[in-house]
Amino acid sequence: MKRLLASILLVLACGIAWAKDAAPLAEDPAVEKRMIAISEEMRCLVCQNESLAGSRADLAQDLRRELRGLIKEGKSDEEIKQFMVSRYGDFVLYRPQVKPLTWLLWGGPFILLIAGVAALIAYLRRRSRSVQEAPLSKADAKRAEALLKEGGQ
Repeated sequence: MKRLLASILLVLACGIAWAKDAAPLAEDPAVEKRMIAISEEMRCLVCQNESLAGSRADLAQDLRRELRGLIKEGKSDEEIKQFMVSRYGDFVLYRPQVKPLTWLLWGGPFILLIAGVAALIAYLRRRSRSVQEAPLSKADAKRAEALLKEGGQ
């Protein structure tokens, strides 16, 4: 019984030792709300398929802290986005701006779709030209007629 109690206390002590501090609540709810709105439009650079607001990566926490600081400095949302793009590139935005560097990114899927439809049409036209009806020889016609007579009876 004493060993069981000692084991339970040891497990609890280890859990307490490994526990992290709780994240502090927002000092200013308006800043926090604006930071979340901005970070929802940005990609986590570590996770890459998750927004900055939803990521639990250490880098994401640092970037959110930096966003809070920029908001407190009085920067506009557009200035904050430009700061992040200048520092980390267009990749940080979920919806990068349409500009010459991102034309292929925005138009690529449509170009591939059009190319695929054009290739399919060309293939079907070529195939229809190559398939021609060949006339039946007299022997084939007699054989077909015999088969039809047998099947009808």
